[in-house]
Amino acid sequence: MNTTLFTCFGTAEGGGNPALVVEDGPADPDQRLQLARKRALTCVFIDAARGPGMVASLDFVYPHMRSPLCLHATLAAAQVLFARYGSDAPLTVTTAMRGQELTLSRQGETVFVRLARQAAPQADANEALVRRLLAAPTLQLASAPAIASVGSPKLLFEVADVDTLYALAPNLDAIAAWGRERSVSGCYVWCSSGAGVYEGRNFNHLDPALEDSATGVAAGALTVALGHGLTLHQGRATGRACVIRTALDGEAVLVGGKVAHGSVL
Repeated sequence: MNTTLFTCFGTAEGGGNPALVVEDGPADPDQRLQLARKRALTCVFIDAARGPGMVASLDFVYPHMRSPLCLHATLAAAQVLFARYGSDAPLTVTTAMRGQELTLSRQGETVFVRLARQAAPQADANEALVRRLLAAPTLQLASAPAIASVGSPKLLFEVADVDTLYALAPNLDAIAAWGRERSVSGCYVWCSSGAGVYEGRNFNHLDPALEDSATGVAAGALTVALGHGLTLHQGRATGRACVIRTALDGEAVLVGGKVAHGSVL
């Protein structure tokens, strides 16, 4: 078994969201979950390709659960696959849980994942719900809530500014319960800094200490909801500054960022 640590979506000053790439790892799902728990890291297992034109299948495992899609871990896996196959032409992989196709490419120092928009669940998300989930009874949203998806649906809330964003202390139990009932993977709260630049926080864990430093699927969902590419900052709350860049390519969404090599473990 070979494992390599990467940090993904980092900035020029460092930061980034860590992911462990596992090659020739255990096939048993329980052993994969045990490994993720032992390392306390998001793990992506590179498995044999499952169809023509594909180079690999990617299995995403968090310390608490297996996931259908994780884009920062996809960026990490891309670095290993580029070293194996080269990066002159895009590489296509599928996800292990749902068979979703992801196309990997590199533009300079930025690695991109190209993926299709996905149908999002329909749910009534009004301001009363928002205030309950975010435990903010006087909160005024800057726009109507939305649900969008590129593979892991997100409930999107826009707040007025970064001060409001970082003052939030949401009801994580309520968010988890609401999401389970409607097949929505947590809440992403965001605000605009102007000129296509945004900042956000993801709430999808019961433990506030596990707040995500960069949520690529949320950046993709926000791109779908807004209808244009964006630069999204995240990670201030966790001390791991991250920046995610997205673009639209017809009906497809590109989500990308920098990837820094970690160590072989």
